[in-house]
Amino acid sequence: MADRGLGRVAAASAAAGCTLAGAVAVTVAVVAGPGPGPTGYVSEAGVTDSRYAAAYRIGIFALAAALLLLAVALPTALRVAGALLAAGSVLTLLSGAVTCSAGCPLPPFETTTVADLVHGGASIAATASVVFAMLALLRSPAADPPLRWIAGLGAALALPCSAAIAVAMLTVGRGGLVGVLERLLLAVAACWGLATATALGLARAPTVTNGAPGRESDV
Repeated sequence: MADRGLGRVAAASAAAGCTLAGAVAVTVAVVAGPGPGPTGYVSEAGVTDSRYAAAYRIGIFALAAALLLLAVALPTALRVAGALLAAGSVLTLLSGAVTCSAGCPLPPFETTTVADLVHGGASIAATASVVFAMLALLRSPAADPPLRWIAGLGAALALPCSAAIAVAMLTVGRGGLVGVLERLLLAVAACWGLATATALGLARAPTVTNGAPGRESDV
């Protein structure tokens, strides 16, 4: 049991590191890249002819690893949230592996390619998986109070932002509104992942009693 607890602590620590590294890499690619700024999609930083496409892709792959590590770090009782995070990891990996065309067009106002649809669909589904994982943790009685509090805050910010993005994309399409909302939603997801990984690492860290390791706290 102690070895399993230590393994989860290690996974949580690695998840925090991957989240931070991935978020920094993607942010650098978006800010420094040749994209259209906040009126465009974040994924435009990964278009093949961008000088920062490699940094963007590395960041996305790091975030995919973070989601998988976070799933591993969760206790067995939180298997629904863990499964959602694992699915989000696979979808994030697919999003990074399949590059959209210039401008990353999406329906209903733009003409798309198959790659655009695969990339866009995987990106949307990955984000949805993370938001549903927040809700699963919030509603699970097996979740430790700090995890539920973090999940509740994340969901309170992510749900209205997600709904606003969906409405804006269907009514007005690409523009500053969607661009800003997308960046806000991704920032919320990244902050939630980092906070959750940190909470898991602290909660399951083994205690020391009279110089000897004690039992790790159970989340």
